[in-house]
Amino acid sequence: MAAAPERESWRPEAILGRLIVLRRHRAENLKAFMRWYSDPEIARLTRYQQAPLSNDDIQRFFYARIMGSDFLAMAIHQRDTDRLIGTCAFSQLDGDNGSTLFHITIGERDAWGKGYGTEATELMLAHAFTRLALHRVALTVFEYNARAIRSYEKCGFVVEGRAREAIFRDGRFWDEIHMSVLFDEWEARYRTAR
Repeated sequence: MAAAPERESWRPEAILGRLIVLRRHRAENLKAFMRWYSDPEIARLTRYQQAPLSNDDIQRFFYARIMGSDFLAMAIHQRDTDRLIGTCAFSQLDGDNGSTLFHITIGERDAWGKGYGTEATELMLAHAFTRLALHRVALTVFEYNARAIRSYEKCGFVVEGRAREAIFRDGRFWDEIHMSVLFDEWEARYRTAR
């Protein structure tokens, strides 16, 4: 495994896909974050707490994590219209062990189920394994988020464990699923797809 690059070099201006373009976030994207993260359904899919984030919490999250230097956060734009539809990020980038955690939210509900999240995940995995020289990308997802799980599996993530009955939603307990993809697994899929 190659040495991890310096922190500034792992923050590209843009990553071009077929359906989407990933771009660095700008301060004006906060307005979309305010709308997305105050939506109860986004809260249901992404948070342990049942209530959406408050405006103050969203603003703190945006400036500390999305615009901060410890996350590699990218805005997801539809390629044909340049419309901002979501966000994705790597956190806990660990160069010594070649690993990171992946996060994604498609905030615009009318963009759900159209392949944008899958392509954003694929682009971020390619960046992780080629540009950042990582060995492992991991994530967590709630068991009831079947659409996200299908997307992650399509991108090569495999279930590696569960936090059993970790969240109470819709009148019952659900597992939090831990998934990951390793460089060798990604590379084999990438070669097969070419």
